[in-house]
Amino acid sequence: MKPISRRIFIKKSLLGLAGYGLASGFLGGLPVEATTGESAAPDLKDECLSFIHVTDTHLDLGKPQSVSWLEMFVERINKDYSHIDLVVFGGDNFNNNVPGQKDAETFKKIVDQLKCPWYSVRGNKESSPKPANDPLNQDDYAKMFFTSGAKVSGRDWSLEKGRYTILGVDTTIEHHNNGMFTPESMDFVEDQLKNNKDRYFILLNHQVYWNFWGEKDQAAIHKYVLNNADQVKKRLFKYPNLKLTLSGHKHLDNVTRDGHVNVISTLGFIVPQGTKKDHQFRVVEMKNGNIVRQQVAGIL
Repeated sequence: MKPISRRIFIKKSLLGLAGYGLASGFLGGLPVEATTGESAAPDLKDECLSFIHVTDTHLDLGKPQSVSWLEMFVERINKDYSHIDLVVFGGDNFNNNVPGQKDAETFKKIVDQLKCPWYSVRGNKESSPKPANDPLNQDDYAKMFFTSGAKVSGRDWSLEKGRYTILGVDTTIEHHNNGMFTPESMDFVEDQLKNNKDRYFILLNHQVYWNFWGEKDQAAIHKYVLNNADQVKKRLFKYPNLKLTLSGHKHLDNVTRDGHVNVISTLGFIVPQGTKKDHQFRVVEMKNGNIVRQQVAGIL
């Protein structure tokens, strides 16, 4: 599907032309709330957000093709998605398996070529360096990657874009594949939700919120699903201004809802070996806190 420009998207979504409205139903697997010919908001940019979610790029200096794929991703976004507001990277961005910071520096050098702002959270690869005493620890990662307007709170960050706030939550556990919300992260997110009721919130983290692929092995569930997912959902998903969560880690694609919260896991950019799928990412466009368009695209 050919991407629409931001100008056209805003025009169709917000100008309030007589009789225009989105039909109720499903769009790209997500329920879409019906809208009518509502009048334009005072500031259109406050109501709309378009972004790309890409996760598990797994840049590896021992695998030159993985470097080329990331370069192709940047070229594709700059060429065909110039209308988007930002790109968010969902963890396991690089494999962190060489001494020093060269892989992190290579990742940053490539994605800095994006013509739009970009932000990232850590995955288990970044929190499990090889060798184990690699100097790119949590603080080093924050200094290198928490830039461009994000407000840092411990190991997490927040970013405001119009009426939207994206919360980057580090759910990793040092030297482990599994993950969880720390008490500090839970407090950070709930404080934001509780005290900013007029804003729309998006959570970005690495591990997924539920066993959507029907895993039977408890060890595998422990590895991929947030270890305190039930607690997180009970405490945070009750807030109506939490609109969307974005995860990766499992390398499988899933789009669903938990109550009013859209819960998305995006296919790993480094696709499982043996598949024929392109190196993919997800394009999301939101209006008034609701997803009005989402699609999966590839670098080719």
